Amino acid sequence: MTSRDPQESPVRRPGPPLSRRAFTTAVGATAATAAAGIQTAAPAAASGAAADDTTRERPFRAARGKHSRRPNILFILGDDLGWADLSSYGAPHIRTPHLDGLGRQGVRFTDSYSGSATCSPTRFSLYTGRYPGRTKGGLAEPIADRTAGLDPTHPTLASLLRGVGYSTALIGKWHCGYLPDHSPTRSGYDEFFGNFGGALEYYSKLGLGGEYDLYEGDAEYKDLRYYTRILTERASEYVQRDHAKPWLLNLNFTTPHWPWIADGDTEASAGIVRRIKAGDGRALRNADGGSVEKYTEMVEDLDRSVGEVLKALKRSGQEEDTLVFFASDNGGERFSYNWPLSGNKGSLQEGGIRIPSVLRWPARIDGHQVSGLPVFSPDWTATLLEIGGARPDPAHPLDGVSLAGHLLRGEAPKERDLFWRVRGERALRRGDWKYYRGKGGTDQLFNLAEDQREQADRAAAEPERLAGMRAAWERTDSGLLPYPPGS
Repeated sequence: MTSRDPQESPVRRPGPPLSRRAFTTAVGATAATAAAGIQTAAPAAASGAAADDTTRERPFRAARGKHSRRPNILFILGDDLGWADLSSYGAPHIRTPHLDGLGRQGVRFTDSYSGSATCSPTRFSLYTGRYPGRTKGGLAEPIADRTAGLDPTHPTLASLLRGVGYSTALIGKWHCGYLPDHSPTRSGYDEFFGNFGGALEYYSKLGLGGEYDLYEGDAEYKDLRYYTRILTERASEYVQRDHAKPWLLNLNFTTPHWPWIADGDTEASAGIVRRIKAGDGRALRNADGGSVEKYTEMVEDLDRSVGEVLKALKRSGQEEDTLVFFASDNGGERFSYNWPLSGNKGSLQEGGIRIPSVLRWPARIDGHQVSGLPVFSPDWTATLLEIGGARPDPAHPLDGVSLAGHLLRGEAPKERDLFWRVRGERALRRGDWKYYRGKGGTDQLFNLAEDQREQADRAAAEPERLAGMRAAWERTDSGLLPYPPGS
């Protein structure tokens, strides 16, 4: 199923929690998130732990000044990074020692999903904890219209954590709307440094419309160095500050998103810039450029950059009490290594939405764990809110389920479905089963435990299961905003 580090504990089916702080694959649904649940796939165990060790679990503690037991939160996103693009997930030609090490120090998820199949709707689902179709801006797949965006009055992960005393910052790609109406600083972030759009040229910072797109707050910031270096530098500075209270940092890299410009590729950069300035609206997509080798170089650079930020965090003395989470915003693009999954970015096949995800929190979670629990982006919003001591806004109920119950308390699982919708496609996962309808309009059913590649359609053999899952998808869809006519 995946390539596992020999030091990691194997996924097991099923069993009790095995460690004092072990991440068991049992989702504890809180009252705020009771509308959703999960059917467990496989518990993960910590190496060498006693079976009754969970009785010594430390209770979650409220904040107490600078020595708060609430963790700092470092949430890192790669951009268009495929599920198997890390060596710990099976890539035979890409070396990612820092991200692999992060997973060994905590939990590596094999069945983790993005909230959607493209950039901006997934970011909506992460920031709001809700399906993208709950909000008008989330209907864009992805945002290109400069009038669309995340409503500044909508509660977000950042605004809710800020409300209970967190400092909040976003460094990197926002892609949830443009100035003057939309900005991270209007949606709960104390600080913003990065780009507003969905893509930019790594040196010139020119975006899809030829505009300059690097900002500090809401003001342009001039820096023509390689973008990944700038973001790494900024994030390292942020985590090393003398923070007076717990903090949330969303660190959103653009790597390895097109135009596939690596550090040092100044000649290739200049060629793309010339095309942009000549009015070529597709220059950034670099359709006649890139390669597997260039993509590998970018992923390995992303890994080194994450490693630099983690080293800065360790130097600051905050490593123990900082929850670090790394994921991609959706499945991989054309140079990504997705085997054995089918499909890629933009599709609701597994390759378009299953993503690498690793979590580390040294103070509370044992390392060397692998979890087969199906989870997706809105779950992390709910989890971080509960761990940070914030309550969701009752007027905007979450679609994600908090994982804090089994992260910290070993609570029993609750069954629920994972739901996705994009134009022309639909999908729903229930336990090991996945209901999928692609653009061809045919309903299909797959058992992912036996067929990750989604090639053995079980629809004819399981008509009742198919009908039930289709009905469940349609019930959820009926509560979402419709796509605009003709879109």
